[in-house]
Amino acid sequence: MMSFCRAACSVAAFVGLSWSLPAAASELQGCPGLIASREALFSRAALRQDEVGLTFIGHATFLIETPQGMRIATDYSDGTRPPATPDVATMNKAHSTHFSYRPDPGIKHVLRGWNPDGGPAHHDLTVQDVRIRNVSTNIRSYGGATEYDGNSIFVFETAQLCVAHLGHLHHTLSPEHLKKLGRIDVLLVPVDGGYTLATSDMMEVLRSINAPLMIPMHFFGQSTLDRFLASAREHFPVEFSDAAAITVSRATLPKSPKILVLPGH
Repeated sequence: MMSFCRAACSVAAFVGLSWSLPAAASELQGCPGLIASREALFSRAALRQDEVGLTFIGHATFLIETPQGMRIATDYSDGTRPPATPDVATMNKAHSTHFSYRPDPGIKHVLRGWNPDGGPAHHDLTVQDVRIRNVSTNIRSYGGATEYDGNSIFVFETAQLCVAHLGHLHHTLSPEHLKKLGRIDVLLVPVDGGYTLATSDMMEVLRSINAPLMIPMHFFGQSTLDRFLASAREHFPVEFSDAAAITVSRATLPKSPKILVLPGH
């Protein structure tokens, strides 16, 4: 069955509450939609049926919130967890900062992006108002060899939005990968430039997916982020937020692809 993301996800501009840009980005058009502070994470007003809440927890972990109150933590690990137990946790295994040996027993669905028995992991489940599926990719082993199907790009479909988390991506994407992904509206991107993909290769991935909104993650300080942004500005406008939590809807996505930097690392 064709995902609604392939058939119906369209783009427009970004909505929500007021926010401010740092001086370095003041010449860029504002991108509303941000909640006033990180502390608003669990006190935000109820989401409308066409809205998705997205909060950068840190490293590669985001909290995705749906209109019906489902909470999903991406690349959930022992060191980076949201302040409340999510309903769903996704994981990848390239490093221990992307998975948990001891996930909270209150998590109803723990989805690993690799198959312990070998071969690709396969996830395609619907929990209340969100469909969660994965696209397998490969990783480099510690010895430098290719470990096939060791990573998953997880896709979250809710409120007529498709949010994709690239995980610990180690290679560019083939036409088959892109076909499986379908239309992506919000892309969560590792930008370290070494542990995952080199920056030039990541630019190729961003251009091939061409999501309206791209959010960096997996950087280890300002210099790493700045290196990525210097390259990204050759292809996309860049905006900054002073808050880690945003609200997104399909009808109010940017009209053309842009990068939005949330505070964190």
